[in-house]
Amino acid sequence: MTTSQIWGEEAAQHYDERSAEMFAPEVLDRTVDFLANLAGTGRALEFAIGTGRVAVPLAERGVPVVGIELSEPMLAQLRTKVDEEKIPVVIGDMATTTAPGTFTLVYLVFNTISNLLTQDEQVECFRNAARHLEPGGRFVIELGVPALRRLPPGQLAAPFDVSERHVGLDTYDLVTQRSTSHHFWNDDGIVTRGASEHRFIWPAECDLMARLAGLELEQRVADWDGSPFTSDSTSHVSIWRRPIAAG
Repeated sequence: MTTSQIWGEEAAQHYDERSAEMFAPEVLDRTVDFLANLAGTGRALEFAIGTGRVAVPLAERGVPVVGIELSEPMLAQLRTKVDEEKIPVVIGDMATTTAPGTFTLVYLVFNTISNLLTQDEQVECFRNAARHLEPGGRFVIELGVPALRRLPPGQLAAPFDVSERHVGLDTYDLVTQRSTSHHFWNDDGIVTRGASEHRFIWPAECDLMARLAGLELEQRVADWDGSPFTSDSTSHVSIWRRPIAAG
């Protein structure tokens, strides 16, 4: 049984609206360009495809896309945009579920690997990606860097968004390496609250998981625009490659 939190009906119905900034061309176009370049003429597999924010425009670019998704309500939202023939999706978790065939690209966006709440499952996610990759294929994740440097002694919460419509706070448990994202939404004067559980991962830990899966780090940048990753970066886009066997 997966530990991953499953997005329910209400979260799925509001997902696109409440993630509107991630659909902005200055964000989404760079993401799709980056992934399309890595996919080349091959097929792409998205773990936790969700409502298709990235998969739909990537498929429109001519890249054959397949998805794996645990939440049936999220998949139902995707099906309002494209049918099964355009983007096939297998229902299941990203750590163990397999999709038919092999791929030149497997990718995870928007911190989704942190939805797996144990280290073992995160390791299996890397192994699952490696199983799907052709030799020379790449596994890409987009993941935030834990904001622990912003926490003064004794403080356990760090804001990640404070706007008129939304306030978001992350709380951290440093012993279990778990975090909770707390969301407060103001919808026309009606305030609603939601929360999601995560296991945060440092870049170096990701690299070790990749090595256990037989993958090699190829590149790490701070964002989809290719900007350098530094000690001050708040996120990273990392690429690991399945080696081509000698001979």
